[in-house]
Amino acid sequence: MVFKGEFTHAMDAKGRIIIPAKLREQLTGSFVVCKGLDNCLWLLEEAEWQRIVDALNALPFTVKEARTLVRFLMAGAIDGEMDKQGRVLLSQALRDHGCLNAGEDVVFAGVGNKVEIWNKEKYADAAVLDDTSMDAVAEKLSEMGIRL
Repeated sequence: MVFKGEFTHAMDAKGRIIIPAKLREQLTGSFVVCKGLDNCLWLLEEAEWQRIVDALNALPFTVKEARTLVRFLMAGAIDGEMDKQGRVLLSQALRDHGCLNAGEDVVFAGVGNKVEIWNKEKYADAAVLDDTSMDAVAEKLSEMGIRL
């Protein structure tokens, strides 16, 4: 599944977020919500989550950074359970990591194999790149052998 698009919904007082209808349509089954990079959360379909878990399990536990990454991604992860209104209850740890507060807008960004869940202000800061910045990003990716 390829997730795409940006959507905004407010988080309610109980820490529930409404998964946007377009994204709910794209979800083919069970999913996981975990801490993501850049202070966002990741919503991953079960198959993608399992791919990540397999990669994490292959890391050497003797390497401190590997243990840290495993702990970061897995310890706070929750199985996504939607109620009849399409809402998911986020744990306090996930809300804290994502800087998500009751009554505030949350941005859902479909970014390929996952949905990123952002505090609206942090998303605006992270998503703003001018043409010059994007040229530098594209050049760096090209140096890494990634062609768009």
